[in-house]
Amino acid sequence: MIGKPTRLLLASLSMLMSTGALADFTATPAEARAIAKQAYLYGYPVVAMYKTLYTQAVDKGGANFKAPFNHVGNTAQAFTPKDTAFATPNPDTPYSFMWMDLRKEPLVLTLPKVEDNRYYSVQLIDLYTQNMAYLGTRSTGNNGGHYMIAGPDWKGQQPVDIDRVVYSDSNIAYALYRTQLFDEKDLNKVKQIQNGYKVQPLSSYVKQAAPAPAPKIVWPKPMATMTEGPQLFRYLNFMLSFAAPQDSEKDLLARFAKIGIAPGAPFKVKALTAEQRKALEEGIADARAEFAAFKKDKIDTHQVASADLFGSRDRLKNNYLYRYAGAELGIFGNSPDEAVYLSYRVDSEGKPANGARHSYTVHFAKDQLPPAEAFWSLTMYDAKTKLLAHNIKKRYQINSQMLPNLKLDADGGLTLALQHHEPPKAEQSNWLPAPPGPFYAVLRIYLPKPDVGQWKLPPLTPLK
Repeated sequence: MIGKPTRLLLASLSMLMSTGALADFTATPAEARAIAKQAYLYGYPVVAMYKTLYTQAVDKGGANFKAPFNHVGNTAQAFTPKDTAFATPNPDTPYSFMWMDLRKEPLVLTLPKVEDNRYYSVQLIDLYTQNMAYLGTRSTGNNGGHYMIAGPDWKGQQPVDIDRVVYSDSNIAYALYRTQLFDEKDLNKVKQIQNGYKVQPLSSYVKQAAPAPAPKIVWPKPMATMTEGPQLFRYLNFMLSFAAPQDSEKDLLARFAKIGIAPGAPFKVKALTAEQRKALEEGIADARAEFAAFKKDKIDTHQVASADLFGSRDRLKNNYLYRYAGAELGIFGNSPDEAVYLSYRVDSEGKPANGARHSYTVHFAKDQLPPAEAFWSLTMYDAKTKLLAHNIKKRYQINSQMLPNLKLDADGGLTLALQHHEPPKAEQSNWLPAPPGPFYAVLRIYLPKPDVGQWKLPPLTPLK
């Protein structure tokens, strides 16, 4: 005979199953909405990163596959509009890519010696899209060396000939290599440098037995809308299983748990009640609205620079709105010591840049070119796709290496034409083709000089 307490328990379980509610969803609708807003800002970069991880290191049959985990994949050509793996790529530093699985042992990255006048870097990025550290021209020089990347659980001893050790907060991390390309004739030299980018597990490097392999990972297949609704939290839970919890975020993660967000836990969107789903969707809409206002009021007006959105965990200080904005506007951007990004999204009148409505100019006064120790580039993007803007000239950027071929103004300044229609042949050297619609252009300053903070970005001026 079933007792009353048992009958009540069974009734409760039956009700739970019939409503489809999540057993670990304890927040009220109002509380869930507020938590979802915060969790979406927090989790979006992580899930956006996963999309790139999957295409570059998991989906071997995909067009954007680069290399398996713990192997370097080189792109021996500059980016074009056909490259769609991530938003806002730059075409003047061919990339090499390596996704790192640090669960069992560290990796040793070997860099070759590179000539002094060429910029190159390895950007080391944790699971949250934060820049852990850099190798290369600015941070370790152009002489090459051996560098060890270790996960949060590694307790071993570093070999004596390792030049530097970088500890990652997450067991999954990303190494993004950039090698400066001077011009098309320089491509073979870039390929030689890329072939010198080597990686080995620590056990192989020191010629010792390898540890037992880590458990095989079952990678969830990305969805087209995985960053747009509550399904984002499913991918977030999966990715968080590879990240050690940070002391500064324990209270935050405890709050997230009230809507079912927890490292490695299943998040079954179909098990949400209509009320729960509505609360999460409203919270996500609130997050997007906050970003849209922040972009319009702070980023588009240059009160907050793009460089402010990227950096280490210590630099960002858990500013999740900034981290979200960085992932949304140009994921895997450089830290400001390495490069400064300044964008043209609106013109001098505050109107969105649009190649169908206007032709534009950008004028650098004499001796007021972007202050770069390495080089600078101005790159054109289609605002609809966030990819390089297709054009018949196949010119996607103008950079400082092109200065000898650009036409200077009578006073020694430099005026660039950003427009869709083709200018007269005599003026084409300074033409950066724009798409016939919304666009944005990004000015990158690599190894910015100390006075970059005082340098003023010239306006994007529409021609009447």
